[in-house]
Amino acid sequence: MAGQTVLLSAGGTGGHLFPAQALAQELVKRGWTIHLATDPRAERFVSEFPADGVHIIRSATFAGKSPRALFRTFSALASGYFSSRKLIDALKPGVAVGFGGYPTVPPLLAAAHKGVPTILHEQNAVIGRANRFLAGRVTALATGFEVVGASFANAVVTGNPLRAAAHEAAEIPYPARTKYHPFNLTVFGGSQGARFFSECVPETLFRLSVEQKERLRLTMQARAEDIADVRGKLETLKIRGTVEEFFTDMPARIANSHLVICRSGASSVSELALIGRPSILVPLPGALDDDQGANAKLLDEAGGGVLVRQKDLSPEKLAEFLSYAMDTPEDLAMQAENARRTAIPNAADLLADLVEKHAQ
Repeated sequence: MAGQTVLLSAGGTGGHLFPAQALAQELVKRGWTIHLATDPRAERFVSEFPADGVHIIRSATFAGKSPRALFRTFSALASGYFSSRKLIDALKPGVAVGFGGYPTVPPLLAAAHKGVPTILHEQNAVIGRANRFLAGRVTALATGFEVVGASFANAVVTGNPLRAAAHEAAEIPYPARTKYHPFNLTVFGGSQGARFFSECVPETLFRLSVEQKERLRLTMQARAEDIADVRGKLETLKIRGTVEEFFTDMPARIANSHLVICRSGASSVSELALIGRPSILVPLPGALDDDQGANAKLLDEAGGGVLVRQKDLSPEKLAEFLSYAMDTPEDLAMQAENARRTAIPNAADLLADLVEKHAQ
């Protein structure tokens, strides 16, 4: 079947696009032609996406229940559906693969209605709403983890495909240190950043001892509107750090870390496992299905990370965590190894095999 076209579809966030990119890289190696259907948010991520074409498909989430809001949502989804039918007629893909988010719905539905084999990939331990809607309508469902609270006859665990950069970073050993050596801390809140960390982390660092501040080396992601404030606070505290809105080399920065503090999206948890780095995982609060909480629990139970709810994470508590981590390098090294044991390093191969199995 190699040489045919695969239509990949994903919402325009890193959490959806990064596993799609990893699968695309593997399929290109096998001789497939790749096209990507996504939404306008994907612009910052697609420069390295190995696709012959990137197609913006209209879609919308169900953001409100008023008749006007529902009409706008259904209108966008319908528009995307008919655009997707035209795209499928033009490309004639051998298989369509979706990676979640509502922009996946129109292409996957159109492909299924056109008789094209369809595969859906769910990155999280709890299946998302868009994927839940599609799960019974697709040929096969691949999952990054064992799915909590639901079962599907067409489901198979493949793991989360990760970018080549993550696999390269996984070759780097955990950086050895004693309690007196510099301590590399990386903080990020997902592809869109996290205001909570911009507020909590500087307040946390204020509570460290002078000697601990001197040892700290911080890499931190922050929203554009918070960067100047965070940089100013680090300068006041005399902490060496790099603060940016987005890092294109995040896997390498994770590999250079002694500890990572981050949200627990599926890609982040999977990269921490593959690279093998200890973490403090703070699930995004308010999520309908608490998918990030379920993801974080997997690493927490394996002894590879610590799950802490945002409501429970005061600067005082985070300072206690950080002080302990800086002074017990042997514990962090053990957590790094425990995290690595949970990884599925051949996830892209397993998903590519599934694609080739079902392609027509």
